[in-house]
Amino acid sequence: MSRAEAGTPHDPRGKERFNEDRATYTVKGAGAQPDLEAGVAAIRETVRTLKPKPGVYRMLDARGEVLYVGKARSLKARVANYTQVKALSNRLRRMVSQTRAMEIVVTNSEAEALLLEAQLIKRFRPPYNVLLRDDKSFPFILLRADHAFPRIQKHRGARRSKGNYYGPFASAGSVNTTINALQKLFLLRSCTDSFFARRDRPCLLYQIRRCSAPCVGRVDEAGYAELVQQAKDFLSGKSAAVQKKIETQMAEAAANLDFESAAMLRDRLRAATAIQGSQAINAQGVGDADVFALASKGGQMGIQAFFVRGGQNWGHRAFFPSHIEGESEEDVLADVLAQFYEEVPPPRTILLDRALPEQDLLAEALCEATGHRVDISVPQRGDRRRLLAQAQRNAVEALERRLAESGTKAKIMRELAEFLELPEPPDRIEVYDNSHIQGDKAVGAMIVAGPEGYRKGQYRKFNIRAAQTNDDFAMMREVMTRRFARALEEDPDRDSGNWPDLVLIDGGKGQMSSVKDALEELGIEDVNLIAIAKGPHHGREGREVFHFPDGREKTLPTNSPLLFYLQTLRDEVHRFAIGAHRAKRSRAITASPLDEIPGIGPGRKRALLLAFGTAGKVRAAALEDLKRTPGISEGVAQKIYDFYHPAG
Repeated sequence: MSRAEAGTPHDPRGKERFNEDRATYTVKGAGAQPDLEAGVAAIRETVRTLKPKPGVYRMLDARGEVLYVGKARSLKARVANYTQVKALSNRLRRMVSQTRAMEIVVTNSEAEALLLEAQLIKRFRPPYNVLLRDDKSFPFILLRADHAFPRIQKHRGARRSKGNYYGPFASAGSVNTTINALQKLFLLRSCTDSFFARRDRPCLLYQIRRCSAPCVGRVDEAGYAELVQQAKDFLSGKSAAVQKKIETQMAEAAANLDFESAAMLRDRLRAATAIQGSQAINAQGVGDADVFALASKGGQMGIQAFFVRGGQNWGHRAFFPSHIEGESEEDVLADVLAQFYEEVPPPRTILLDRALPEQDLLAEALCEATGHRVDISVPQRGDRRRLLAQAQRNAVEALERRLAESGTKAKIMRELAEFLELPEPPDRIEVYDNSHIQGDKAVGAMIVAGPEGYRKGQYRKFNIRAAQTNDDFAMMREVMTRRFARALEEDPDRDSGNWPDLVLIDGGKGQMSSVKDALEELGIEDVNLIAIAKGPHHGREGREVFHFPDGREKTLPTNSPLLFYLQTLRDEVHRFAIGAHRAKRSRAITASPLDEIPGIGPGRKRALLLAFGTAGKVRAAALEDLKRTPGISEGVAQKIYDFYHPAG
């Protein structure tokens, strides 16, 4: 089943990828003022063109921004409901009053429409849809299969590499812990292929019994393949059989007086026991399952998820969906599940603490997406019910912590507004910093925070181009000019929610002056600015001085919670800027003059360097020598030679 969507004037990807039996079209309504009558008129004009077929609809405002994404078994009947204004909630009336156009995608089935709806919600994040707020993709363990001695590693993102993927894990920390334990247990290598190829003696991991050193022949291919198979069995839920086999091997080694091997096997057995003992929940007998429970309090909802694979707990995570006003708990949980599984492959079993309105439809859609049966159920007894009860307790506790933190954060935001003389507590705070070494590889960084915490999906990096000298003021000026020039171009009316209520600059009077001048040149004089510097005792925490645009300075008591909050913002942007700078330096270190030749990728670059040693020798090589290089065709050899020896 295809899950692609059609390219439209408002689709940033702009690619037509639907089957011929689908249709995509836009119908624009009359009027440009945000009132209910104009919205209803636009929807009625759309309804006239619709047929009772399944599909997905998008409601757009006057600027073409997506307000809402919905799916329907019958598009004509579902969209027509929005014209019955008296039956709509206040929230839906607000949405209809802003609607000026609709985009329709006809699908082959309602299950396909549900999957496409989740995909579009995740892409456009409309303000009237329930949103699963999660900035990072889930990590997996990847056991690669493209090498004679497969590598075990952490993996995020698209699963393009050949191998076995195990997950999802709730966090990078849980993946790292599991990989460390698996290295102790199965002695699998975690190094890169290039590091592996260069070794002529074992590395430290071999010395501390975390690797079997296949790079130098301490284990042959067959022996390593057996370790890999044991790891696969263990990660697939056959941990008892793996432990039993290690126990047998340990007993045999001891009987043969091979005490060194027996000791190594004993350590591996302890590692297996440690993995089993570290389970925060008892998931034995559950197999592969995801467990979800919802708690609701104070107008907020929290959803606790447990990830169980092969009877092992691979972590848990709490979600706090947004835009839930007027939505039932069951509908919120259904929307969160659809968006969650748009990215993460579902297991064969999903356990819930309540039945969903379209539970069978969701199971059908997930089955179509993955190619295997997915069972969604509400357990009533046994181990699964006990596991679900534990998830429910965790959901309640996570929501209570969230509410307590929200109350504290709201107080801090009020204090922040008072201290910085803002008209109201800020909803979007942007924090800026630069990182470089004597002006080299300079990078600007922007982080975004709000009452709910960091918004990591909106962090931005700036490769500083104009200021190549060691001039922090010029670098900050360039970053701010680029950031706000683009904001003026993309959102001059400031109604997208992406304009900051407060800009916090890591620096002193000089940085403040540079930022102020940059914004004034753009005609922006109403953005709240503040700079934070470490004060006269540079390096001593708690002595920060806050510089205002008018030249005034303020300080906070060293034990102030507000000061601590502002320090954490400053430290977070500092961390992000340094990370971006280090990544840029690493790329520069590994760069090669061969990268400039069109058509020369990593494989051909490796072949040239193996044959000639350096890029300089490749440049000086004769055409015939280039043609004789393994992996380089005559045409590519001619291209390389012509690049270094242009005609004329």
